[in-house]
Amino acid sequence: MRLGERQPRNPQIPPSNSAGCRWYGAPLKTALMDLLDRRFLFVVGKGGVGKTTVAAGLALEASRRGKKVLLALVNCKERVSQLLDTEPIGPDIINIGENLDAVNMTPDAALEEYGMMILKVRAVYNAVFKNKLVRAFLKGTPGLEAWSMLGKAFYHACPPKGDPDYDLVVLDAPATGHALDMLRVPFVIESVAPPGILRRDASRAVGMFRDPERSGAVLVTLPEYMPASETIDLADALTNELQIPVLQLVINRVLPVLFAEKERPVLEALPSQISEGEIRGLAIAGRRRVLRETVQAKAVRQVRSHIHAPCSELPIYRDLEDDRSVMDTLSKALLETM
Repeated sequence: MRLGERQPRNPQIPPSNSAGCRWYGAPLKTALMDLLDRRFLFVVGKGGVGKTTVAAGLALEASRRGKKVLLALVNCKERVSQLLDTEPIGPDIINIGENLDAVNMTPDAALEEYGMMILKVRAVYNAVFKNKLVRAFLKGTPGLEAWSMLGKAFYHACPPKGDPDYDLVVLDAPATGHALDMLRVPFVIESVAPPGILRRDASRAVGMFRDPERSGAVLVTLPEYMPASETIDLADALTNELQIPVLQLVINRVLPVLFAEKERPVLEALPSQISEGEIRGLAIAGRRRVLRETVQAKAVRQVRSHIHAPCSELPIYRDLEDDRSVMDTLSKALLETM
């Protein structure tokens, strides 16, 4: 897909029944809401852009505000325990701080827990989910493993009855393509599944995921051409195809600007005017920095002009996994939008 081209809508996914479900058509109240006032946040981005760091930072800041928070990781190589200096996080929910729980969901564990959530009685669960034929069917059903993890996270934020377990669930989604595949699952289930528990829960999830006052996506990118272009495509897919509101854009690892735009042509040409010596080395270093700043400025302009959501620009934070105070600083900076 070319930059700026619209993502075609998936014909299997029905359009929203409410024009007010999209970010651009949302009521003014939604634009003025604090990001952490929602119940469910998807943190999505290309692999390697700092998505997990942003998800952990948001969860940490929400917990500091007195909200009970679940940080839900999706079957990933877990590094949150290093960022927050806690015990390793596995498939069982554990407490990692005041008001803050975390889980690294796996398909098997999530399917068992989600099955218990909807069936309630262990004997009934065993009769259904432990059956070899049923398990073979579940394993062979496209998207069901993804739904078991997404459905488990959703259930903690929005159970069918009673109060939710958490004020906020922050889902550290898989990398872009896999994240979209996961997010499409409840929409497809709602569209094609026969009436029953599965379709009912998928329909409730669709309702929440499209409601900008309860849920939405936080997009994470880098100030580089390829991540910026992929983030634009991701925003188009979320907004136009799934109609999931984009609530915030986070541009991670932004370099401080050392040279004004009018100075850049001079610095770019400088190495060719110096034949040798240490000064030439400095001139080459200056030219490289100018080129990086030029690419950064264009990428930031590109992504911000396309995605009309509040934006946070984060600098490069050193020692994130060695100094917990750095994570505290980053988590506060996430809410400083531009």
